[in-house]
Amino acid sequence: MSDAHPTDPSAAPQDPEAHGHGSTAALALAALGIVYGDIGTSPLYAIKECFHSAHAVGATEANILGVLSLVFWSLTMVVTVKYLTYIMRADNHGEGGIFALLALVPADDRIGRRMRSAVVLAAVFAAALLYGDGIITPAISVLSAVEGLGVATAAMDSYIVPITCVVLLSLFVVQKKGTAGIGRVFGPVMIVWFVALAGLGLVQIIKNPSVLAALNPIHALRFFDGNLHSAFLVLGSVVLCITGGEALYADMGHFGRRPIQVSWYAIVFPALLLNYLGQGAILLADHSPEVLENPFYALVPRSMLYPMVALATAATVIASQALISGAFSLTRQAIQLGFLPRMHIVHTSGETEGQIYIPLVNQALAVACIALVLAFKSSTNLAAAYGIAVTGTMCITTFVYYFVARYHWRWPLWKILPPVLVFLAFDLTYFGSNALKFFDGGYFPIAVGLWLLFTMATWRDGRRLLAESFSKRTLPFDLFLDDVKNTQPHRVRGPAVFMFSSPTGTSPVLLHHLKHNQVLHEQVVMLSIQSERRPYVHPSQQLSVESLGEGFYRLTAHFGYMESPNVPTIMARATLLGLKTTPETTSFFLGRETLLTNGPAKMLRVRKILFSLISRNAQSATAFFGLPPGRVVELGMQIDL
Repeated sequence: MSDAHPTDPSAAPQDPEAHGHGSTAALALAALGIVYGDIGTSPLYAIKECFHSAHAVGATEANILGVLSLVFWSLTMVVTVKYLTYIMRADNHGEGGIFALLALVPADDRIGRRMRSAVVLAAVFAAALLYGDGIITPAISVLSAVEGLGVATAAMDSYIVPITCVVLLSLFVVQKKGTAGIGRVFGPVMIVWFVALAGLGLVQIIKNPSVLAALNPIHALRFFDGNLHSAFLVLGSVVLCITGGEALYADMGHFGRRPIQVSWYAIVFPALLLNYLGQGAILLADHSPEVLENPFYALVPRSMLYPMVALATAATVIASQALISGAFSLTRQAIQLGFLPRMHIVHTSGETEGQIYIPLVNQALAVACIALVLAFKSSTNLAAAYGIAVTGTMCITTFVYYFVARYHWRWPLWKILPPVLVFLAFDLTYFGSNALKFFDGGYFPIAVGLWLLFTMATWRDGRRLLAESFSKRTLPFDLFLDDVKNTQPHRVRGPAVFMFSSPTGTSPVLLHHLKHNQVLHEQVVMLSIQSERRPYVHPSQQLSVESLGEGFYRLTAHFGYMESPNVPTIMARATLLGLKTTPETTSFFLGRETLLTNGPAKMLRVRKILFSLISRNAQSATAFFGLPPGRVVELGMQIDL
């Protein structure tokens, strides 16, 4: 993998073969389930919320054409132009997502320390909002699909919430088995789904072709004329048609830019447009309460309702699976970048690095999703909570993108400001509309986001203060080596590995060990694992070994934020660089800090207490780095923060 990144993203064509196995067509098919599951299931509830919710508008011809026009131009400007044309060019060595975008923001003084801190804070908040999205998406998607049973027969109304909870619980239970197997059927199922969307919509468009007038943007403008307040409120429902737009960028590393674009232009966009127009056509023809209550299922012939509910449920499960897998990936990135503590990560595939399962995250999402369904009870109630997380993330993505284009690619203002201002016009308008629904449920993702932001920022700052505390205790290695030569401590057989966060100086754990045990091993390795601001590090650039004399070595390992380091594997590979160790005789020394919160560190006491609590409950380094438990020695140290 090349370390270079082009100055201009247009000079960085995506090679589909670099992102997976198979042709562009095969990758485009696979992308249908993973990338487009979320946005592909939006027709289940987006139009319904515009005409049948607390902030709905009347189903007049002008309003129907106005809403459909807004839907079409939102899909065009936000998904097609913003994400597929601009944002997806900001690839970090082929990877996308908010952390990949953040890693492209220069770390030097080009943008100023305070401004960069603001950018980092905004990006972390966007990541936190994505967790809120990951909680709400499975709940609203599956619930809206199962609500079709209520359309088929009123007798099923009381069973909708229990069935939804069972489907969600089953979805989270199977996560530990990995998604490699079921992932193979995602694409074909979603093709059936998108064909069904297109077919159902096309039938109604043929019956009422006047709905095609909605493609004219004049109807969107007229919608606001004399109806500004109501029209602004309904934008919070219109935005539901573009939920999942962020997934296009976040999943770019799995498929490449071109397969994602092919899927959108060839299948997804036409199918979505036909279905939305079809729902508009049936609303133009029939304003009855039954149609207004669920215009999507109004498209479905009565004889096909149950099969369609089954297909919709399958599609929403696939959409939910993509969000859950995305939460796992986002968590690993946050851990590697220092925003979250170590957690137990299970690799569910021996072939694909990205196939991971994080039990703690899965359990938290399961509880939160089911609790949401039980609390809100309908997709209409959940819709208010949904939009604010999506639009908040979109605003921050545009904000961070500006700094990447301006200071990483060095684009002039005349080139970057026009698209950024257009994107912000959409993002901020949609966010403002959803903000008005704060007390209707919008508080939930904001509360989740703020709590996670507080936790992430506390963990990052706490680790920085801890590193500063260690640096004050760190002895320059040349002084340590001179002391070893002068005192000649007893050396015992075998190699010892001291894990140390800094690639310079002397490990505090090594100093602690020598101070109390008065012995050293024949071979002493100070291992430092460094996380890089790129997703992957080429194997040839990952390891470096430096001989320091007197049997001391410094081993530095570099890994990207999409990789999970494994110490036994690192040690085995280090033998190829001349570091001779044997697994069965190697001892690993780790430090276990007891944090005291009464120290002089400039951090609020409540944050110190939270940091100490998280540290005590973080996964042990032994398990996280794959160390053999029987060969690990932990030395306790007290640290005043």
